[in-house]
Amino acid sequence: MVIVLASASPRRRELLARLGVPFEVVVSGVDESDASATEAEALTIELAERKARAVAALRPDRLVLGSDTVVELDGRILGKPASPAEALAMLQDLRGRTHRVSTGVVVLDPATGTAHRGAAMTAVTMRHVPDAELIAYVATGESMDAAGAYAIQGGAGAFVTRVDGDLDTVIGLPTALVRTLLTAAGVAVPAA
Repeated sequence: MVIVLASASPRRRELLARLGVPFEVVVSGVDESDASATEAEALTIELAERKARAVAALRPDRLVLGSDTVVELDGRILGKPASPAEALAMLQDLRGRTHRVSTGVVVLDPATGTAHRGAAMTAVTMRHVPDAELIAYVATGESMDAAGAYAIQGGAGAFVTRVDGDLDTVIGLPTALVRTLLTAAGVAVPAA
C-alpha cells in the first residue's frame, strides 16, 4: 500500500523512507498561523491533522500521513522563524538551556474518516553558544525552515549537549510512533 506524506520536509521523507513503506509526497500548503491549540503536543496533532485532511481532499484513495513539530521553552511555543532576526532571538533564548521538542503525527484514512493520532516529545539541551556562532549559523539559512530555528541533524547539532528521548522526534518524524500509527491503520510496516 502506497501512503501519502503530507509534507514538504526532506527530513521527514528521509525518516519515512527508513521504515520501508512505499509513499509519495503531496505538500499540504496549510496555513499554520491560526491554530487553536496552545499546548505543544495538542498543537502538533492539530496541525498534523490539518495537513493530512488538506492532502486527503486531493488524494481520497490513499492513507495520508501528516506531521508537525514545535519547540517549547518555558511554556512558549517556537515554530519556524519569520526572519533571520527572529531566528537569532530564538537561538539566544534556547542556548544554555533545556527545551522540549514535540512532533505530532496523524494517519488519516479518507475513505472512512478514521484518524490515528499521537505525539512524541524529546528534551534537548544546548550549550551556551556565543553570539558569533549563532549569527554564523543563522547566516547559513538552515534555521529558517526549522521549528525553534535549528536543525539538529545539520549545523546546529554542534550546539546540542544532550538529547533525552528519540532523536527522530527532534528531526521531525518520530519513526516509532509512525510505525505504531501506520500499523493501527492497517499498513504492513516491514520489521525494523
